[in-house]
Amino acid sequence: MLTTDFVTGSPNWLDLGTPDLDGATAFYRGLFGWEFVPGGPETGGYGMFMLDGKSVAGAMTVPLEQAKSSWSVYFRTPDVDATAKSVEQARGAVPFPSMDILDFGRMGGFTDRGGAYFGTWQPKKVPGLGAVGVARTLCWAELYTPDVPAAAAFYRAVFGWDTAQTPFPGGGGSYTVIRTEGGGEEAGFGGLVPLKTVPTQAVLGPHWLPYFEVDDCDAAVADVERLGGKLTLEPMDMQGVGELANVADPYGAHFAVIKSAGSSGS
Repeated sequence: MLTTDFVTGSPNWLDLGTPDLDGATAFYRGLFGWEFVPGGPETGGYGMFMLDGKSVAGAMTVPLEQAKSSWSVYFRTPDVDATAKSVEQARGAVPFPSMDILDFGRMGGFTDRGGAYFGTWQPKKVPGLGAVGVARTLCWAELYTPDVPAAAAFYRAVFGWDTAQTPFPGGGGSYTVIRTEGGGEEAGFGGLVPLKTVPTQAVLGPHWLPYFEVDDCDAAVADVERLGGKLTLEPMDMQGVGELANVADPYGAHFAVIKSAGSSGS
């Protein structure tokens, strides 16, 4: 369960890189009711999506010639530089040096041994997102990877994550749940998925996919399409999990929406 009681290895930030910040702002405002608050000149154009006065994501303009539009998930670390060493020792990559973000915190960006990008956030003034696990906020994160056991070993070495196998309802295999170290069942915050499982995700290569809680999955999908996005995986009901669908915004950033089983909505 994802909460703002961030511990080492838990998702504590995410941000959007998009070629059209104004267009993306309009899309996510229409879909989730988020309002974008731009940062000052010292932030280089980086700003925050806010919901009811709480931060729910960051966003910035990234020209298409630099990188494709995407969501990036960050995980809490007490020491970004030590994490960078752990990434290298676990056969991941460190594409750029870690950096201080004013007095807010220190961030790092890495790729795991399968090639998926992820970030880390070492808190200073900003511990992480202001809201998670409630309607219209981040509630889950999945890694699409070519080798689930290798990914589990990598992140265990870097963050100490535990994994558990949850059988699919009706049989037909199991789902690999990831949990923060020593937290038990309640510490589950995401999953590891074989890359080939979903063709529309497989074409993106290894990546992290954020999930956002919604009050009604079908209505959220309809809003995505009305606002210029697209459906990439039809809505499906999963017993004990909820109804979920994969979608993309108008600029190609992929994410999922879910009406979790037992959630009361907003």
